[in-house]
Amino acid sequence: MQIGVEAQRAVENRRVFVIDEDEINRAALQFMLADDNETHELASVGEALRKGQILPPDLVVVGVSVLAKGGAPLLAQLRGAWSRARLLAMCETSDIACIAAARQAGADDTLARPLKLETVRRKVDRLLGRPVAVSIPVVAS
Repeated sequence: MQIGVEAQRAVENRRVFVIDEDEINRAALQFMLADDNETHELASVGEALRKGQILPPDLVVVGVSVLAKGGAPLLAQLRGAWSRARLLAMCETSDIACIAAARQAGADDTLARPLKLETVRRKVDRLLGRPVAVSIPVVAS
């Protein structure tokens, strides 16, 4: 059952690949994105490349473990395989070097852990070209 999902999003076919060796991260992202996207969780880049030949993704989320092993060449490889796909690199919040390296290597954006539902959905929607509501936090004084 899809709760709070717009009808247009429920019928459009936006494919998201989540590539991460960490099963918990994959499952969490699958849960967060499954209502609005056709989400595939994949444990390896090789598995993703094989699946992407048949079903090319619109967005690829590259997990911390995969990014740490592959670095910039991995992002270039994914960009070469799927030139139209957007790349979202996952990094630890405190790892400024990872965030800067991912952006320099060609990631369209970065996603900081710990993962928050609203943040993940907002970034994915923005990268997929969907309208994103602007929210301004209010701090009580």
